[in-house]
Amino acid sequence: MAGREYPLERTRNIGIMAHIDAGKTTLTERILYYTGVNYKIGDTHEGTATMDWMEQEQERGITITSAATTCHWTLEEFTKPKPGALEHRINIIDTPGHADFGGEVERVLSMVDGVLLLVDAVEGPMPQTRFVTKKALALGLKPIVVINKIDRPGARPDWVINQTFDLFDKLGATEEQLDFPVIYASALNGFAGFTDDAEELKKIGNMKAIFDTILEKVPVRDDDPDGPLQMQISSLDYSSYVGKIGIGRIKRGRIKPLQEVLIMNGPDSEPKRAKVNQVLKFQGLERKLVDEAEAGDIVLINGIEEIGIGTTLTDVNHPDALPLLHVDEPTLTMNFHVNTSPLAGKEGKFVTSRQIRERLERELKSNVAMRMKPTDNEGVFEVAGRGELHLTILIENMRREGYELAVSRPRVVYKEVDGVKMEPFEMLTVDVEENHQGPVMEELGRRKGDLQDMQPDGKGRVRLEYRIPARGLIGFQNDFLTMTRGTGVMSHVFDEYGPVKSGDLGERRNGAIISQDDGNAVAYALWKIQERGRLFIGPGEPIYEGMVIGVHSRDNDIVVTPIKGKQLTNIRASGTDEAIRLVPPIQLTLESAVEFINDDELAEITPKSIRIRKRWLKEFERRRAARGDSRVGPGI
Repeated sequence: MAGREYPLERTRNIGIMAHIDAGKTTLTERILYYTGVNYKIGDTHEGTATMDWMEQEQERGITITSAATTCHWTLEEFTKPKPGALEHRINIIDTPGHADFGGEVERVLSMVDGVLLLVDAVEGPMPQTRFVTKKALALGLKPIVVINKIDRPGARPDWVINQTFDLFDKLGATEEQLDFPVIYASALNGFAGFTDDAEELKKIGNMKAIFDTILEKVPVRDDDPDGPLQMQISSLDYSSYVGKIGIGRIKRGRIKPLQEVLIMNGPDSEPKRAKVNQVLKFQGLERKLVDEAEAGDIVLINGIEEIGIGTTLTDVNHPDALPLLHVDEPTLTMNFHVNTSPLAGKEGKFVTSRQIRERLERELKSNVAMRMKPTDNEGVFEVAGRGELHLTILIENMRREGYELAVSRPRVVYKEVDGVKMEPFEMLTVDVEENHQGPVMEELGRRKGDLQDMQPDGKGRVRLEYRIPARGLIGFQNDFLTMTRGTGVMSHVFDEYGPVKSGDLGERRNGAIISQDDGNAVAYALWKIQERGRLFIGPGEPIYEGMVIGVHSRDNDIVVTPIKGKQLTNIRASGTDEAIRLVPPIQLTLESAVEFINDDELAEITPKSIRIRKRWLKEFERRRAARGDSRVGPGI
């Protein structure tokens, strides 16, 4: 490629960040549509969003991994290109909104020149808004605030702007950062402008205001294309054709295919010589091979298997590495076990400890917020992440790939500071209807939550803000949905480590119904057992000794015989004299199984089934374990 297609002064790199469901992916879809990249508009809730390429992203309607794309824009005047205006290239990175995937946001921000911060016109800044804003401000970025969903009933843009300003101020923003531009928009309906009157914005009917503001307000970085090469890998991808792909921004110099480079993991590491195979750039939704890329470009390179997140590619004669990317440490940990149940190996393709370990090691290379270490028990791996969702997404991906494993109850990661044991605390925000407020506050009080703020909206709903130990949130999601009848909205983000609060938190109040036999469940037996609680299984399903087949209505565990049929005699040879009516069983999902289990239980995950079992399958082993008898060992 002769020279650069778009000079540095006509290139902008922006990140789109916000709280969950603020409209990041929808806005990106509109931008791609209005700039001619897409001919139709995708929908996140229908799983057709262009940027949500992962199967789970499409199913759940959420963004899990950050995704990059490119569009082009020329300044307009009266809906036509402005006289003398030149076309600009805008590289856009769509980031996740869930706190569990905060590691994605942290590494992406190192590649961009500016950010669009979306804030809901009704809800205002939420916990995750605080998290992403803090990271952006710390890097010296100047956010452009987009008040999205301006056409929602109950929109209060003035209040939202004041709340956003207060948030910036609390996070130590500079005078320049506090003077942020504001755009009012409805990403769903495709209009944006500088007035908060939704009807006026509808008449405008386009997104021109966003593009113009990006070109005017996002600064051009002073990158040096003529200096020695320096490029940091911020994201990883993999292709079965070319192997590992590194994605990052060139800070200095130029890079070409087949170029010799040095790779370094931090300033103190030993440089290693390597050779770049291909260099690609984003072009719309495609990836285009190029002959050369230079400072300011976001590129993809392949051919170097040793690269990881934070690796610096430098000039052979000038080894100058950038500091490794820092991401917040994980706060939650789970044990991943080899499946040892009597039904092990019947549904999965990858079942051995070696296969599970290799898969986890592969995940570590791209998932920067995750940690893994082996335990004293062979076949058990301790995996740490940002939250339940972060870990369950990994487990779900593994089971879809054909892995079979068992996982333990999530536990928080403790620290010791100056001899004091510390645990992670979260900032929790819940929006509930006023008639559900009492039960929710009672439950959060039981889980050691401290009420920080309470704001009724005057329309029958109230927002509660709590500071709560991360332990107290384990297993709370299902209880919360039940208490609010599905109308409540909750979100939380890591706050800080604090002294451990005494007592057990988040423990299940109901006992388990445990099978004492191997075989297939019988309808007649289940009919009798269902009086004791709710079942997880139906007739004909395979079961084994020590498997949890239901939740007991009381707080103790009970052992039952689910395979026992009706005793027949020669007088009563048929079982048709009683109608057997079974209550439909609870359909276990991965999230509900992980939330349900106690410390002495495991969730058995296979490509086809999700079961719950006791750590010790035999009843005498469970009794010995309860007494602390060393003969039973640690379980699997």
